[in-house]
Amino acid sequence: MAANAQAEPLYVDARDYPNPATGRERFLAAERLLVRGFDDICGDTFCEGQYYNLRAMRLRCSVQRATGVVASCVWTFAGSYTWVHQAGRIDVDQGSYACVLPLAVGTRLDELLAAWEGAAGNDALHATLPGTDTHVYEGLTDCL
Repeated sequence: MAANAQAEPLYVDARDYPNPATGRERFLAAERLLVRGFDDICGDTFCEGQYYNLRAMRLRCSVQRATGVVASCVWTFAGSYTWVHQAGRIDVDQGSYACVLPLAVGTRLDELLAAWEGAAGNDALHATLPGTDTHVYEGLTDCL
């Protein structure tokens, strides 16, 4: 055994599960469905507040390499509000959010992705999360 050998990580990014070649495109497609849903409702919901230009940044999920069970998913958002002073200075108020998705303990990544992919009308935000009676939208209302 080599002296510099490192153990395999216990958890990997969902994009790399089961390996980067097969996991990346499926996860990114599901993320695009969620972003599209967020963009569709933002103007009537989350973007009516302080940050009218709130944007979905990145969804990250950690997955146990050996089992495919999701440990956690966090979806980040950013927004800003700018205004011009009479003297010409521009002030910026910016904010960011890290929203933890309300997943059930033991949720497998393949079940989670299937729920989002199979959402009626491609409305992944309102797809019931496996093992729960809730959805991503409800989790975002608690965060944003």
